Amino acid sequence: MSDKPDFPQGSGSWRDRARIAHQTVRANPTGAVALKVIIGVLGAIVVAIGILLIPLPGPGWLIVIGGLAIWAIEFVWARHLLQFTKDKVRGWTGWVTRQSLLVRVLIGLAGLVFVAAVLLTTLRYSFGINVVSQAWAYVNAR
Repeated sequence: MSDKPDFPQGSGSWRDRARIAHQTVRANPTGAVALKVIIGVLGAIVVAIGILLIPLPGPGWLIVIGGLAIWAIEFVWARHLLQFTKDKVRGWTGWVTRQSLLVRVLIGLAGLVFVAAVLLTTLRYSFGINVVSQAWAYVNAR
């Protein structure tokens, strides 16, 4: 009999196969250490990219959460933090959906103003482009 788990014929999903492959690698002590290192480094790269993208408009936080999900494959602390994050996002989403349309619009506008302010600040201090003064000069010239 083989030490390695067999993939059942016509087995369920790719998740079942990934879980079995993960267990097979972790069964070997060297594989377990290598897997922890690979998952740790890959998660750190994704989290670092996400952190760099947080101030910019786009999916910075989503990328950070994706890196946390990668870490959660091997690290219990990351699983707990990911579950905490999911619970807080679900709570926030539930609260927002229970609000009136006016409150939801105001929340959306506040988010839009924040993203615009971050974008304008980034353009000004990173690239030296003052969009507000250029737009004002354009309006005055017309």
